[in-house]
Amino acid sequence: MTYDLVIRGGTVVTAADTVRADVGISGGIIRAVGLDLDRGAKEIDASSLLVMPGGIDSHVHLAQPFNGAKMADGFESGTRSAIAGGNTTVMPFATQPRGAGLRVSVEEYKALADGACYADHAFHMIVSDPTPSVLGQELPSLVADGYTSFKVFMTYDDLVLSDRQLLEVFECARSCGALVMVHCEGYDAIRFMTDRLERAGRTAPYYHAVSRPESVEREATHRAISHAELTDVPIMIVHVSGREPMEQIRWAQLKGLKVYGETCPQYIALTADDLRGLNMDETGGKYVCSPPPRDHASWEAIWEGIRTGVFQVFSSDHCPFRYDDVEGKLRPQGRTSFRWVPNGIPGIETRLPILYSKGVVEGRITVNEFVALTSTNHAKMYGLYPRKGSIAPGFDADLVLWDPQRKETIRQEILHHGADYTPYEGLAVTGWPVMTILRGKPVFEEGRILGEPGDGQFLKRPPPR
Repeated sequence: MTYDLVIRGGTVVTAADTVRADVGISGGIIRAVGLDLDRGAKEIDASSLLVMPGGIDSHVHLAQPFNGAKMADGFESGTRSAIAGGNTTVMPFATQPRGAGLRVSVEEYKALADGACYADHAFHMIVSDPTPSVLGQELPSLVADGYTSFKVFMTYDDLVLSDRQLLEVFECARSCGALVMVHCEGYDAIRFMTDRLERAGRTAPYYHAVSRPESVEREATHRAISHAELTDVPIMIVHVSGREPMEQIRWAQLKGLKVYGETCPQYIALTADDLRGLNMDETGGKYVCSPPPRDHASWEAIWEGIRTGVFQVFSSDHCPFRYDDVEGKLRPQGRTSFRWVPNGIPGIETRLPILYSKGVVEGRITVNEFVALTSTNHAKMYGLYPRKGSIAPGFDADLVLWDPQRKETIRQEILHHGADYTPYEGLAVTGWPVMTILRGKPVFEEGRILGEPGDGQFLKRPPPR
């Protein structure tokens, strides 16, 4: 027997090709892709299935504090949900609280993940306090150690950086070769709108969307791009919600700037109307996230950005809170105003089905583009390629076996996350993960978790060249 495992007779899909082939795996590595491979100690019949690279979700939040609220997923439940959704690698954020060192924050966060993960994982950093020692010593040292990307915020009281701080951080990233992810929303404009709405008694969850109109995202996106142009640093504009910020990114790309784009399921499947409710106890709070979902015209703008290559990656921005919980969306302070409702929605397990159904099945993108948007481009952007993100000899045997004809209705009762709801409840999709394989080991099959905490490995990314 030549192989530990052979995936037999499936349609192998990569970002570049679609072919009928077997996949031979030994030692957790893909050894061969071709027809009529030798026998394996174990074989899986994939003759009616697509065989695709395991999903890489490069924007997830796990075990992360948020203004006194408790996140619904730690590493164990979050990565369990990830593999159930066809993902084999996740990339959450190690947050530096203000006043804390960056390295100690990263090390403490990594300790939470060690031995707890069902999926492979790498970390971004969040820089909230760019002191001289952080920029001069800690950040360059951590980048050299394999933490080669980090995120900065242009909003949120405890995370926002000033323009001068953004420029200093961008300059540091340029010198050490890091990729900067930017949350683009204008802090002062949001505070102004929030105060005005609250004075008028408009405090229900729907007004979260009103307080953060698309112009606020557009302005911040343009400002971040301008800072990146000035400092000559590559940036990723994350969770883009509609046409105006998308067009800012397209303008930058046409100008030849190193500006990349990310979007998410909520911007092709939800709208601001989902936040509507008569009072704070109604379900609008379930949909509070930032930037907020927009409208159906914004869906079309996002698809335009996907089709034309403005967006390189499609991530979940999984940021889960329980809804009916004193530490979640309906915490006492959160009942008083949208200002205090924790920002974020769960979505790590539903990312692939939503994009496949709305994209491939409805004819907006090809299946190869689906693989690029959900796996290959993530690996390339964040230093995991050629270990992750494709199906070829030498790659990790991270695979999802996908039934392209299977119809499902997304509902809370079949999901594996720690939240008590899904914002996509009742959404009918076509295309569903049948099995997830992590480095040659089946870890999920037909609704059953086969893997264990600790199966997932920490991925140290190579230093920038």
